[in-house]
Amino acid sequence: MVEFYKKWFEQHKKQLKEDYFRFLRFRSVSTEPEYKQEVVACAEWVRNYMLASGFSSELIETPNHPVVFAEKKGTAPTTVLIYGHYDVQPVDPLNLWESNPFEPTERNGRIYARGAVDDKGQIFYAMAAMRALRDSGKPLPINVKFCIEGEEEASSVGLAAVLPKIKEKMRADYLLVVDYDSYDEKTPAINLGARGMIACEVELMGSKGDLHSGLCGGIAYNPNRALVELLAKLYDREGRVAVDGFYDDVEEATEAEKRAYPERHEKNYYIKEFGIGAFAGEKGRTLQEANVFRPTLEINGIGGGYFGPGFKTVIPAKAMAKISCRLVPKQDPKKIGKQLVAFLEKHCEKGMKIRVDLQPGAFAYRANPHSKLASAVATASEEVMGTTCHRVLSGASVPIVADLSRATGSEVVGMGYGLPSDQIHAPNEHFDFVRFERGFLTVARAIEHL
Repeated sequence: MVEFYKKWFEQHKKQLKEDYFRFLRFRSVSTEPEYKQEVVACAEWVRNYMLASGFSSELIETPNHPVVFAEKKGTAPTTVLIYGHYDVQPVDPLNLWESNPFEPTERNGRIYARGAVDDKGQIFYAMAAMRALRDSGKPLPINVKFCIEGEEEASSVGLAAVLPKIKEKMRADYLLVVDYDSYDEKTPAINLGARGMIACEVELMGSKGDLHSGLCGGIAYNPNRALVELLAKLYDREGRVAVDGFYDDVEEATEAEKRAYPERHEKNYYIKEFGIGAFAGEKGRTLQEANVFRPTLEINGIGGGYFGPGFKTVIPAKAMAKISCRLVPKQDPKKIGKQLVAFLEKHCEKGMKIRVDLQPGAFAYRANPHSKLASAVATASEEVMGTTCHRVLSGASVPIVADLSRATGSEVVGMGYGLPSDQIHAPNEHFDFVRFERGFLTVARAIEHL
């Protein structure tokens, strides 16, 4: 049947690309309020696409952005729930984009746009696969549901809020998360686990307003200084996170686990691909351990004072930073969040007013490597790529997956054809139609194998 789907793809390639580009043009940035109407319009477009593909479909309202739910019955009682998201990251800094991030542009076989791969490109090839299955001349072999949300890039707050009410609607035997990478450009992979996450914003305030750095210099403690000193205390000399209790629930990876999920790249890859010149992590740990088996704490942004042309010699009234932690199994994001807040408040310079805004967290997860879904997706990807499929873990996070799996009673597997070099979350994000087709073929065949 792979040949049928290849022919179908070729016959519909022009329309698929037009629809894909239309999808990418929606400015569905979930974290920025000014794009709220675009987010809703994008959700409506996804719903209509699924309706036109023969699915029943609806928008499920949440406290924030809607979830698109779609469903079609098959001939067997087995049910798979396919998860993805239609929201995208902000585009800043805009000046680093070589073309408009919301006007898809094809250059050298690559399609450049925000969401080209994360996750519009990947969830769209799964949506397109449903049309090919419809046109195959055979009934759908199993029940297929879609959960396509609009806040993955904002910690899935809306979906998490309504999940207890809709879990029966979403109930499935298997959960297929279409939001991951392949092993490398020539080798497919299935993802069997990802880290959890907790994040916060910390703000220090030292005065009622910005101060003249001559009149008050040497008198007022600078919030910028207090902030960087506080952030520096988050790590010890061995590269470990210094937050009290941070590692209490962390279990060491076994040798069997390390062999089962080998490291994909050496240091030279990161030096060549990303220009990384200095490496972090705990001393004595391998890249593999640092990226998938150990938790991390990262400072994602720092701000305070004047950044415009020339100089504005002030002592700023306040300074702020954004911090996120990637967590491993057994770590509770709420517990880690409380420990982080306590550490920041304890070590902040006396006299500074501190505010810590803690965001909702997400648990890490591990999947069953021997599930029927794992076998189906691995087999399908091997048929498409003609080479062995690897089992991998991800150092990244898809916030809602652990909760969605528990709520729906489903075994989870992640798949995707993204690459680390696709500039995900960065300017000039891109995908290509060759890998889009591979994803399309893999989803179609995996459904048949189930």
